[in-house]
Amino acid sequence: MLSIVIPTFNEEKFLPHLLKSLKEQTFKDFEIIVADNSSTDKTRSIALKSGAKVVSGGLPARGRNNGAKVASGEWLLFLDADVILPHDFLEKAINEIKGSTFSSASCLINPLSDRKVDKFLHGIVNLYFQATKKSFSHAPGFCIFAKKEVHQLVGGFDEKIKLAEDHDYVLRISKIEKFDFLKSVRIPVSVRRLDRDGRFNIATKYLAVEIHLILFGPIYTNIFNYKFGHFD
Repeated sequence: MLSIVIPTFNEEKFLPHLLKSLKEQTFKDFEIIVADNSSTDKTRSIALKSGAKVVSGGLPARGRNNGAKVASGEWLLFLDADVILPHDFLEKAINEIKGSTFSSASCLINPLSDRKVDKFLHGIVNLYFQATKKSFSHAPGFCIFAKKEVHQLVGGFDEKIKLAEDHDYVLRISKIEKFDFLKSVRIPVSVRRLDRDGRFNIATKYLAVEIHLILFGPIYTNIFNYKFGHFD
């Protein structure tokens, strides 16, 4: 079984689309766990009505860890609430994983946008992920597969990290087990953060984050003003 863990905070607008895409998957052997950070909208009721397990969350690292604690699956899949999966995504991904020696994997990303600038920016990110996967592993937190036993072995996500805890997670895994990017699927991702904060601002911010990671390591203070969950 696969356990899908989704950290949420006020995601009533986006979560139904993800849940619908999961219901339409050709692969059916999975459970859904929503780790909710005390949402003030209908997120929890939407999750419960869909049949998902709902546990208390927090920031993404804590939410993912809390979800993993109640997971029944041999494999975990961490998703964000604003992704929408193609109907054969899980089937292709699981088949590739079964034929591999991975203990953790992620996907390259496709922006849910027709704008050339979004495709360019995400293309650069994909190239960087591929170029650094062996020496300085990265993975977007909106799509990370991991064996549950390996998740437990590394102690899960570091809840003290304020930003880029997903990169730290797969970096620690890659030091003891095999991590790679799946070739059979890509993950469609919302550009809502780009729309809100601006393309240039986001690109500059994440370049600064990467420099910090390289020079100083994990980010334990909120110097980059990260905000989790739904934003108007």
